Amino acid sequence: MYKSGFVNLVGNPNVGKSTLMNKLVGDKISIITNKAQTTRHRIIGIVNRPELQIVYSDTPGVVDPAYKMQEQMLGFSKSALGDADILLYVTDVIENPDKHEAFLAEVRKLEIPVMVLINKADLSDAVQLEALVATWKELLPNALEVIPVAALHNAGIAYVQQRVEELLPESPPYFEEDAFTDRPARFFVSEIIREKIFLYYQKEVPYATEVVVDSFREGDDLIRIGATIFVERDSQKGILIGNRGAAIKKLGMMARQDIERFFDKKVFLELFVKVEKDWRSSERMLRSFGYKQD
Repeated sequence: MYKSGFVNLVGNPNVGKSTLMNKLVGDKISIITNKAQTTRHRIIGIVNRPELQIVYSDTPGVVDPAYKMQEQMLGFSKSALGDADILLYVTDVIENPDKHEAFLAEVRKLEIPVMVLINKADLSDAVQLEALVATWKELLPNALEVIPVAALHNAGIAYVQQRVEELLPESPPYFEEDAFTDRPARFFVSEIIREKIFLYYQKEVPYATEVVVDSFREGDDLIRIGATIFVERDSQKGILIGNRGAAIKKLGMMARQDIERFFDKKVFLELFVKVEKDWRSSERMLRSFGYKQD
């Protein structure tokens, strides 16, 4: 009996969905920072075993959209409700449980297996966790289980994996047995660069940037990569580049090191910065960046 299915992670920003996703997959698929709204696309990570295939899907945090890009991000999250075989609703011990009630209402309607994962359980105590479990059982009565976890420390991860495997439907595999994602190499390069921008720069700059890989030429011993970082204003471009190019030089070094680890090969990385005014509200630019589908 072979089992396979789509296991989608949804929830509000900054609750640890990407950390949890990486732990479940066993590899770094999603970028991780301590800033909210880091994930912008649905990102798939695939676990293959002789008897099963689990297709995990990380999604952007649920937000009240302030501009067109966030509308598309919310669309990615809502789409995860429609094509999941199993839904993992991720929350944590810090956030307001009934935040984004409209999205929770959609989760309540689902007839597939739903599990609530209360992340960052290590930041709480037994009394608070017991109260949160009870609250989530009331908020999502259709949930099979409410499970406290601490993804950063691997606490509860093995049990979640076990339950997912038990709940997977019988089905042939959806991807080849050696696949680990549905994304091309260029996507992960752009995500690594974007992660470093979130880690290295402050305030609005990371949220106003998008990274496009213009060239990716892989040789036997070296990968040559050219990428453009788009921003919305000249002032943001100046911040990214820094005094005499010091900031972008450091950014390139940090990104190159992670890209080399990801591909296990030496990398030559060249970064450019371009201003594209108000790209987050531009239908044309959002389509070119892969946020809008025709």
